[in-house]
Amino acid sequence: MRREQFGPPWARGGSRAEPPPADDAAAWIVGAVPDDWFESRPDVVIDRDEIMVVGKLNEPALGDGATDAEKTAAEAGRITSFREATRERRIGIAQQLEHRYRRKVAWGAVCGGTSELFTTFAAPTMTRLRQPERQVLDTLVDAGVARSRSEALAWCVRLVGEHADSWLGSLREAMGAVDELRKQGPSL
Repeated sequence: MRREQFGPPWARGGSRAEPPPADDAAAWIVGAVPDDWFESRPDVVIDRDEIMVVGKLNEPALGDGATDAEKTAAEAGRITSFREATRERRIGIAQQLEHRYRRKVAWGAVCGGTSELFTTFAAPTMTRLRQPERQVLDTLVDAGVARSRSEALAWCVRLVGEHADSWLGSLREAMGAVDELRKQGPSL
């Protein structure tokens, strides 16, 4: 007797097939997002697990005498207001995106110097570490920088990401060029 599995293949667990290409996702999002939500075209970042959409909101008009604390509070209020006012529509767009591209969708907003991401996806990752690498993680845990090895590993990845942006950017550009060359090559 065959056991039925419910839901799309990518959500059933086990080994996961690569999601479909999302080359046109940014354009699709621009078409789906109402024109009055953001000052300009939202930033769209895509990886194999998640599509992140972050838009810039109009800054609140506080006047020239506003303190930095007042500006930060007003910007946070604007982001919170946007999040609540657009919740249902964002959920609808996210459901369509998830169905079309088989990736989770996260939203965010930037207002002045304040930014916030909503419901981001945290993907579990697994790696094998030898003793010297495990000792690094254990030192971070023992020092109170992280509560666990997994949190310490995430901390290390964030640190490398902050300090290697230009190198990682160059690497991503090079990988994009390789992908373009592959597309231009003969098909098998």
